Amino acid sequence: MSAAFISVQDVTLRYRPHGDVEGTLAVEGLNMQVSEGEFVAVVGPSGCGKSTLMKLATGLQFPTAGSVHIEGTPVSGPVSMAGMAFQNPVMLPWRTTAQNVLLPMEIVQPHRRAIRTKRQEYRNRAEALLTSVGLEGAGEIYPWQLSGGMQQRASLCRALIHEPRLLMLDEPFGALDAFTREELWCVMRDLQAQKGFTTVLVTHDLREAVFLADRIFVMSARPGRILTVRDVGLVRPRDLEVLYEPAFVEIVHELRGHIAEARK
Repeated sequence: MSAAFISVQDVTLRYRPHGDVEGTLAVEGLNMQVSEGEFVAVVGPSGCGKSTLMKLATGLQFPTAGSVHIEGTPVSGPVSMAGMAFQNPVMLPWRTTAQNVLLPMEIVQPHRRAIRTKRQEYRNRAEALLTSVGLEGAGEIYPWQLSGGMQQRASLCRALIHEPRLLMLDEPFGALDAFTREELWCVMRDLQAQKGFTTVLVTHDLREAVFLADRIFVMSARPGRILTVRDVGLVRPRDLEVLYEPAFVEIVHELRGHIAEARK
């Protein structure tokens, strides 16, 4: 059996702000294995450590004990192969939409070295991504001229512009209305199917998790650990009609039961 693309083994993380010796135990005995190209979701009670897990997997936080590996290599700093998108798009208002999308190319190597000579190539890539998410022609528009859903589409493009092999999504659709959220589920479904990047989605929305993911990890209350892993098993590609099918609803109810138990 080949090694996991993401491997989190017996990880414990204790936050010690301001030199606090006791600190806060965020996760303990956390184990997670994700295969390359897989789409997984992480759900659980509020404050269970879902976002902490995301930071551990991308080298933005380091464990107090245990180990985190990406493609067999210990994570010792920010993971350059990763793209990230959050609930708040955080678009720079003085930059156009295309300039916001291109921001990672100014930071992530080897693109940072090449951006002067490949600026037009990168700009074409940004425009192609924007078109793929329904934002054709929006590159010259400023973020404040876009709706919330359009900003979140642009944020996904920014996370993908440097062609990451790993995409980390932290509640990226949580602030949107129900219809826009479902539209972006379909955008995310199509992007991942087309490009094949490994995806980890942190979400409170169980329907979102079941619609998008291959497997769902359910975390306990703090200190967070994995309580159970649920294979979704629904045929891909999934259309929104699947939300009303008995098999889909059954998985959502099962997950809700796990989380209700975890909150006790």
